[in-house]
Parts: sequence; C-alpha cells; structure tokens
Amino acid sequence: MTTISTTIAGSLPKPAWLAQTERLWPEWQLAGEALDEAKRDATELALAEQDRAGIDVVTDGEQSRRHFVHGFLESLEGIDFTKIVRKGIRADRYQADLPTITGPVRRTRPVHVAEARFARGLTRRKLKVTIPGPMTIVDTLHDAYYGSREKAAFAFAEVIRAEIEELAAAGVDVVQLDEPAFNVYFQELEEWGVAAVDASVRGVACSTAVHVCYGYGIQANLDWKASLGAEWDQYAIVLPFLAQSAIDEIAIELAGSRVPPEVLAHTGDKRVAVGVIDVTSDAIESPEDVAATLAVALRYVPAQRLVASTNCGMAPMKRSIAAGKLEALGRGARLVPA
Repeated sequence: MTTISTTIAGSLPKPAWLAQTERLWPEWQLAGEALDEAKRDATELALAEQDRAGIDVVTDGEQSRRHFVHGFLESLEGIDFTKIVRKGIRADRYQADLPTITGPVRRTRPVHVAEARFARGLTRRKLKVTIPGPMTIVDTLHDAYYGSREKAAFAFAEVIRAEIEELAAAGVDVVQLDEPAFNVYFQELEEWGVAAVDASVRGVACSTAVHVCYGYGIQANLDWKASLGAEWDQYAIVLPFLAQSAIDEIAIELAGSRVPPEVLAHTGDKRVAVGVIDVTSDAIESPEDVAATLAVALRYVPAQRLVASTNCGMAPMKRSIAAGKLEALGRGARLVPA
C-alpha cells in the first residue's frame, strides 16, 4: 500500500548551541569556522529528525540562515545591510528592520548551493531547498534604487532563476519559493506577482513549488489572523492565479485555520502540499488528527496530487514541540492510503 507523500514547509528550530531559540530573527551563538561547523552539525541533525519521522521530501531545516528572506539576500550585491530602515511589511502587519537596495541586484556567487550539496550528501530522500519569492523579497527590503516593486521583483527573479539552476545541478529535487506576500497584495499578485514567479523558474531542471501561508506563529501574525473573520477566503483569490502558473506544486495551510477547504478546488492540475500541522500552536497533533485533515483535503484533491506538509515553517517553536509534530506528520500520512 502506498501512502501520501510528506514534506515540511522548510524551517525547523535551531539548537541553542547554534542560535538564539524561539526567535524568528535569532543571533548566532558562534562565529567564524566554529559557526560554519555548527551549521553543518545542525543540518545533519535536522535531516536525521526528518528521516526518523519518515518525511519523504526533506529540507536542511534552514539551519544555515538567520531568516528565510534575509538569509538568501546576504550573499547578493546591491543590498546594503548597514543601511537599515524600520518599516511595515506584509501590508503593515508588523514592523521590521530592513536592509536597503542601493544598486543593481546581482548574484556574483552561489547562495545556498554549498549548503544544498552538503545536505544532498547526507540523505537519500528527495531534497527540497526553499528560497524567498520575488514579491516577498521586495516586501522585506527598503528600496532606494529601483523605484518600483515590480522592477525590483523581476531583477530578483533573474537572481533566483540562476540559483535554482545551480541547485538542480547539485542534486536538489524540489525548489520552493516562499510567497506569504501573495496572501496580502492581491492586485500586485495579478499584475506581476505570478509572472515574476514564472520568470524565476523558467527552464529550470528540477520540480518547483510556491508556498503561500498565513505566517509563522508570532504574535503579529496571530493578531492579523484574528482580524480576518470567521472564514479566511484569501486563497480563493490566490489559487486560481497559481493554477495558471508554471509552478509544479502549490503549498498552503489548512490545519487549525479558518481556511474553507473548498478553495482546494481552485488548484487546477497542480500538486498540492496541504498543511496538516498547525505551527501557531504548541499542541502536538495526533496521527489521527493529521489523517482527518488529509481526509478533508481528499474531497477536493485526488490522492495522486496530494502532499502532507506543515502549515508554515517551525523555526520559532520549541525543538521538542517541532519533533512531536514531525512524528505526527509522518505517522498520520501513513494512515491514509494514496
């Protein structure tokens, strides 16, 4: 009997010896060669935890990045991390300290390729690498050069495409673009957001995914969700556009949320990674809880197109909680025959 494939949205909590715990923007505990070694050790641990839980498509847990967006941007030219501007992001959902675009954005060297190659050597499972998508990148920067979010997004799309090409050559099976901004900026999504994503994956040799969620379990996101009412219908707007994109897989959240499951019918013929693990709660799902959420998803998406995932990354969580949720994800998916 085959079962529904499993994966995670991307991040896992960092060990206390690597970085500050339970923070979205943690500081490293080490520096230099000691930090590099600790990142590799944490990556090996993250892969082992996923292997133990039976996760089919694994990630490096984003152990080598402080933040899912800025961890990618730190290696690019044209971005000044000494020029910090505090401003609202995600439609002013919360304030963040943002580096500044000061010139043409260029990728002069690989960003996550060495990390991916290291992870590839540690596992025989399918490997996924996550990269922030173009719209989410421009929403997490202060622009003092392009003067247009659209122009900046397409500049980043070229950078992303070059990175994906090298990741695929390094043996990465899936590259996922994280686009939480898609759940906020609907006009930009229609006008250029999906086109920028398509430009990011044009001609690449690996499978591709876009992850659109309601965010980590931090207070600003919890407050925003509380303001959305009894039914979160943002996906009804987002998914029809993604269904027409060049992306192979769409990843969304469902567990513990107010997302009406019928929006899954808008995913076209895409593979759908459905969030069956709530990352905003410390309550650990039972395998039966996971199976029940998958049963709901199966009303709208056939088993051959369905993947079981987490709603979002688990970076800010306690490690013990994340480990329990990983185990529930792996065991729960095995309760549902594909």
